[in-house]
Amino acid sequence: MLDSVVVHAAGAVCRRRARAVLPPDGRLRLTGLPDTLDAHSLRARVLAGPAGTAVTEARLEAVAELREPSELPGLRRRLDAAEEHAEALRERHRLVQDAIAQTSGLRAVPPPRHRDEPLRRTPADAWLELAEFVDERLTALHERAGRLAHEIELADHETRVLGDQVARLSPEERHETVQTTTTALLTLTGPSQDTPTELDIELEYTVQAARWVPSYRLSYRQGADTGRLLLRASVAQQTGEDWTGVRLALSTADLDRRTDLPKLRSLRIGRSQPAPPPSGWREPPPGLADLFTGYDAAGPRPAPFNPGRVPGGSARPVPAAEPRLAAPVSPTVTAVPLPPPLAAPAPQVPGSARVRAGGLRSADEAPAFAGYGGPPPAPGASFSAEESLARFEAPAPFTPPPGPPVPDERLLDYPALKLVGPDSAADRRGTLRPQARPRTATHPATGLQRLPLPHHAVPPRVSAGSFDHRFDTVAPADLPSDATWHTVTIGAIPVSVSPEYVTVPAVEERVYATLVITNATARAVLAGPVEVTVDDEFLLTAALPTLAPGGVRRLGIGVAESVEVTRRTELRESTAGMLNSSTVLDHRVRVELANRLGRPVTVEVRERVPVSSDADIRIEERPGWHAPDEPSTECPPSTRLRRVELPPGGRAELDGGYQIRIPAGKAIVGGNRRN
Repeated sequence: MLDSVVVHAAGAVCRRRARAVLPPDGRLRLTGLPDTLDAHSLRARVLAGPAGTAVTEARLEAVAELREPSELPGLRRRLDAAEEHAEALRERHRLVQDAIAQTSGLRAVPPPRHRDEPLRRTPADAWLELAEFVDERLTALHERAGRLAHEIELADHETRVLGDQVARLSPEERHETVQTTTTALLTLTGPSQDTPTELDIELEYTVQAARWVPSYRLSYRQGADTGRLLLRASVAQQTGEDWTGVRLALSTADLDRRTDLPKLRSLRIGRSQPAPPPSGWREPPPGLADLFTGYDAAGPRPAPFNPGRVPGGSARPVPAAEPRLAAPVSPTVTAVPLPPPLAAPAPQVPGSARVRAGGLRSADEAPAFAGYGGPPPAPGASFSAEESLARFEAPAPFTPPPGPPVPDERLLDYPALKLVGPDSAADRRGTLRPQARPRTATHPATGLQRLPLPHHAVPPRVSAGSFDHRFDTVAPADLPSDATWHTVTIGAIPVSVSPEYVTVPAVEERVYATLVITNATARAVLAGPVEVTVDDEFLLTAALPTLAPGGVRRLGIGVAESVEVTRRTELRESTAGMLNSSTVLDHRVRVELANRLGRPVTVEVRERVPVSSDADIRIEERPGWHAPDEPSTECPPSTRLRRVELPPGGRAELDGGYQIRIPAGKAIVGGNRRN
């Protein structure tokens, strides 16, 4: 049974629990696995059992099951019957079309006329009767073809409707006539016991077709300084199995990421490089072909029954398809389990290098080269002056030192190799070849990635940034495999909530209500949609920004019609200084606020002052306003803030503004000098 699932940013880790009796041969089969799991991620271990019991090998096998029609669900049987009925109608329609073509081709053909035979009169009545017969026949056939076409259209519509209903079924309800399941074959070792022993085994594997995004629900009561933020998640999965009653956890980490450390290799001067490490591969033993001499001398085997027998000839057995390797391999290259390590290649004399067909080079076929780091010349070798000069001025091109042959990586997967029998080709029998692996993930994650996100939803890897968090659900969850978003409740996060009102009267004379949320816990709050509820009444769905532990964010909840704001401006232009040496532009701003609510409110008023890049132009601000503590895109450095406490039904007036002093030799060009 499926015990727990950890959904990552893309993909999930599933854990299954199974109880079984240790078989005498130590081989155990566990069925019911989804065919979308990653074969390389399968892990197995013994949780409870006799001391010393362990899993030494875990492999996957594909098993095809043929179901009887009575075992299929009623909806599936109706779909099969509808498809057969539609196919029968198409066959009948094809036969009617053939009859129409044959009838349309009926023509009156006169008998051949001999040379001495006189002219004969054409029987007009026979021509007319034939034409009437063809017309009546075609009329009946066309009516029948029209009825069949209409019936085919209705049958296709019924088939599409039933197919859509079957596609919406859960994997447990959706059965095929031939269904392929994945089985885990485990090999266990343990102490020998006379009585059967039960084992508690855990299987772990990964699937790619799963994803999640966070969502929230914020409950707040007016007058309180705390709120309740309910963390939820929208989860979608198409793994081929329903997650029923599983312990669900959600993580922002990547499922597949690098864990190896970078290696700092040494710097070498010259052409000599260390030989690569030997791999678990070696040449086939000599005399392998002599093992089948007696088998070949016995003559050909009797040919079995072959449905593909050619008429008039002998049956030709159809060879089994073998998996293609990623890289070409020489016909003489095979793999032998548990080979001894190869010895280091010995230096060879020049001219003894040979390269085999297939791109593999053995250790005793190392090419020689001259120059620094190459092997010394053979004893007694002599060179002329021209040859010595040529060897010194134009050395041979650099060739890396030889190493052991490196075959395809599947030849090193010894449990997946199979000994080829004597009936195969002469260059393959008696050698180990890779088998066809079971069909695993069909990668439905590609379609799941195109699933539209909910409104205001943000992928966890985008909102999490450089940190990773895991959220565990408080209760088991049920998630069907239908590639649709399902909401799962994770838990509540206590947050501090204080209402504030913000207005920017220079842009819009409206007051906006906001909630200042403070996360005082050690858990992060990721960005996502939040349903805001005030006094048990749903208000709106907004976009909640990422809230790190200890962070503070402002959440806007709309315009507050009960708080009014009015802004009035006045500009006075004058001169100052000796001989009127400077121009003074005096901007006065008056903001009036009115609270129509039955409770006190705090209003933050945002204004702005001009910024000059000329040192001769001075800007003097009126007191009572201050710059933001941390400038942002909403509050640039030129912003000036002022907070006002308004009692129920109270009013307030704020005076602000600035003076711009411009030297007489300069003037403002363009822009709105009156603001």
